[in-house]
Formats: sequence, structure tokens, C-alpha cells
Amino acid sequence: MTTTALPADGPAVRPEAGYVPGRKDIARALASAMIGNWFELFDFIIYGYFAAQIGIAMFPESDPVTTILSSFATYGVGFVMRPVGSMVLGSMGDRFGRKSALVLTMMLMAGATCATGLIPTYNAIGLVAPALLVLCRLVQGFAAGGEWGGATTFLVEYAPANRRGLFGALQQLSTSLAVVSAVLVALALNTALSPGDLQAWGWRVPFVLGILIAPLGFYLRAKVPETPHFKAERDVPEHPLREALTIHRRTVLTIAGMVVIWTVAGYTYGTFLVSFASQVLEVPSRYALLGTLTGALCNVAVIPLAGWASDKVGRKPFLLASAAGFAFVSIPLFTFMAEARSGISVITATAVAGVFSGLFSGTAPTYLCELLPTRVRYTALSVGYNGAVMLFGGFAPFIATLLVRVTGVTIAPAFYVTAAAVLSFLVIACVRAPDPAKAIDQ
Repeated sequence: MTTTALPADGPAVRPEAGYVPGRKDIARALASAMIGNWFELFDFIIYGYFAAQIGIAMFPESDPVTTILSSFATYGVGFVMRPVGSMVLGSMGDRFGRKSALVLTMMLMAGATCATGLIPTYNAIGLVAPALLVLCRLVQGFAAGGEWGGATTFLVEYAPANRRGLFGALQQLSTSLAVVSAVLVALALNTALSPGDLQAWGWRVPFVLGILIAPLGFYLRAKVPETPHFKAERDVPEHPLREALTIHRRTVLTIAGMVVIWTVAGYTYGTFLVSFASQVLEVPSRYALLGTLTGALCNVAVIPLAGWASDKVGRKPFLLASAAGFAFVSIPLFTFMAEARSGISVITATAVAGVFSGLFSGTAPTYLCELLPTRVRYTALSVGYNGAVMLFGGFAPFIATLLVRVTGVTIAPAFYVTAAAVLSFLVIACVRAPDPAKAIDQ
């Protein structure tokens, strides 16, 4: 297979020529980036876990599968706004600083999350209910479009040269911690409340409680200094989006292709599997949630190890291993779940997926940043990543549910994951890996 080298992406940046962060600033940078990413993922994951309850509350009565499809379609609408948010907030971050854009994303995410939990039901206000829900998802999606790329850029630019992989992994670790938090909240609500109470008001609790985290996020992001790389960048682009989509369009497309399996697997084995297990496999929802928790804990264990190891041996081997793993195991895992129809089968499948996902999550954030120059890193990273999330990941639960319904094949979602894995493997294999020992802009 031919290996393609991406073109040089701009002049090297020398952060040592300006501000050098101390331990306190680095700790604040870690906390501020991780808490925002946690908040974003917590909201999206909680929505997926309570998709059935939200569908009943916000949409006209229909058969269960149609209700779930409506709920997941609204869930996917938020992802349509992600590329828009990535363009606007990414450009803001490359022109005026990462910090200002990240403070705005936190504000928007907090408002949309709280509002979601306060919307009256369809029976109370009719079609206004789903309209308001869609509006909240649009705002949330816009903010999310600037969150991951900004937080990843922020942390990697703060990282010591020999620990970039670990810092990028810690940023991604926050997403797994969000999954753990969301599962524990969902399990607590499912255990403490009756199905009637959960439908009546219980599903709203996580959205309203999520707002309690926002003030801490605002404070941390307001106090942390701008990244040393951005401070050292003397040639700030006037039109970062235009530059990202012209000079660096090849790199943007490469990023999108690489992360297809990451986003498809994440939303299929995470968000979709909860409803799939309970509605299709008829496995009690608590086992589906325990499966997701197991997968997230596997992520928590693997991510920092992969990030640390990538600083020693490189990042590309872990990315290839992850994509290949998903390509080979997805169909067997779904077949196992479909035949066993047990909680153990769901837990086993999510644990295996969690390991392969952890390999990708522990190395991809830093690897993708190393493909881009400081002057357009926020914009290009956000556009490439969120483009893939919108097209392939955000609608993964909807597509997976639709595949089961249209084909009548229980394991049909595995075909989607396998195709995504093959695509990403080919893209990763064709790109020459940056040298992790070099400065980030060399």
C-alpha cells in the first residue's frame, strides 16, 4: 500500500520564544479542557440513554420503533449544526484565541442542556414541544462543534513536547468519564424510580443537574492563560476557515476519514446499544447500561496507557490496531448478542469495543493536532472531526435502528461499523505519521 505524505502545513512555531506555562497553568488547562468536554458528552449521552422516554414525552403517540426513530432523528439534528459551530467557533479560536471560543462553547452548552430538561411535553403544548427540543439540540450541536477541537488544541498546545500523547489522551479521557457519569446517573434513576415516574419527570433530572457543573467550567476557563503556541504565533490568519478549506483541505479530509470509525463505533456501541438491547434483544435496560459502563471503564483503563505509550513508540500503530479490531470483531459481537440475548453478551461486546475504542481515543487527539499548523489548527481540526461526526456518527443510532427495521436483520448495525472501520483503516494506512519526537509544528 502506498503511503502518502501530507504537504507541509506552514511555518514552525516556537513557543519557547514567548510564554512558558508553569505547573499551575498546566493543571488549570487540563481541568478547564476536560470539564468542558465532559459536559458536552454527558449531555449527548444522557439524551441517547433516555431516547425512549424523550420520544414519548415530546412526540405524538405511535409504535415504539417509530417513537425511537423520531427521538434519535432529533438527536441527530444537533449533529447537523456541529460543522457550522466548528467553522464559526474554530475561526474565532484561531483569530482571537482558544480561550475566548471555549468560554462561549461552555455558555451555549449549559443553556441548551438546562433548557432541554425544562421543555413541557407534547400533550401540554403540542408541536411546540418537539420544536423547542430541536432548537435545544441545534444550539447544543453548534457549541459542540467548537468544543472538542478547541479543547484538544488547547491541551496539546499546552503539553510538554515529550508528553503530547499523554495530554491528548487525558483530554479524551474526559469523554469516557462522561460516559461513566451518565451511566451511573441513568442506573440510579432506573433503580430509584418506577417506569411511570421515570417517564413523567425522571428523565429530566440529568439535564437540569448538568447545569451545576457549568459555573466551575466558566471559572476555570476564565482563569487559565492562552496557550503558549497561540501566544507565539505572530502570523494570525485573517480568514482561518478559508485557509483551512483551501491550503489544508487535504488534511481536513484526511482527518474526517480517519475518525469515521471512532465516531461510528462510539455512538453505535454506546448510545444506540442501550435502546437496541432493551427494544430489540429484550434485555433489561439495566444490563445494557452496565454494558456501557463496562465499555467506558475499559476506555478509562486503556486511554492513558495508549497515550503514554504513543509518546514512546508512535501513534499510528494504535490507530491501525483499533480500526482493524473493529473491522474483525463487530459482526461476531453483534451475532453473539443476537443469539444469546443476555446481559452477559451485551457486557462482553461493549467491553471488547471499549478496548479497541481506547486505543484510538488515547492516540488520535494528539496525532490529528500534529497534522496541522498552529495558525489554523482549531478550525481545521474542528471542521474535519465534526464533518465526520455529523455524516457518520451523529446519525449512527438512527441509521442502525433503520437498518434493523428495513432489513429485518438483527445484526445489521454491525455491517455499518465494519464498513466504517475499513474506510478509516485505509485512510490511516495511507498517511505518513508525524514524528512524535519533533516539535508540534515541524
